[in-house]
Amino acid sequence: MNTKEKLRIALKEAMKAGDNIRKSTIRLALSAIKNAEIEKKRELEETEVLAILQKEVKSRRETIEGAKKAERLDLIEEAEAEITILEEFLPQPLSASELEEIVKEAIKESGATSPREMGKVMKILMPRIQGRADGKQASQIVRQLLSQ
Repeated sequence: MNTKEKLRIALKEAMKAGDNIRKSTIRLALSAIKNAEIEKKRELEETEVLAILQKEVKSRRETIEGAKKAERLDLIEEAEAEITILEEFLPQPLSASELEEIVKEAIKESGATSPREMGKVMKILMPRIQGRADGKQASQIVRQLLSQ
């Protein structure tokens, strides 16, 4: 069962249970997926759906940062609850050591030897870690390993 189906089933369950925050969060995620499908004029692949969910989580984290500056505890709590809900549908994140191993494989595969060749490595790496690790964290590891 793909992630989009899981979201639809979870939405029905949330509606039956009367869980408003879960219902609205899942609706927003399904809406973002539908908008992307309309934009691309095709059904999204699983990795693209996961990327959208990842983007939604990132958006909520940015909301938390802004809410902390404005000292809005209500917004922080709501965004944290939404992140928890969205993360249920994402694959388990990679640990730092797992990510480093995948980065090393990508470097070896690309034949990159200097930080200038980082683009080659990232091109190979990103599809492998899509939805399971942050691109910023991955690029830092690539840069660090290529600089040695």
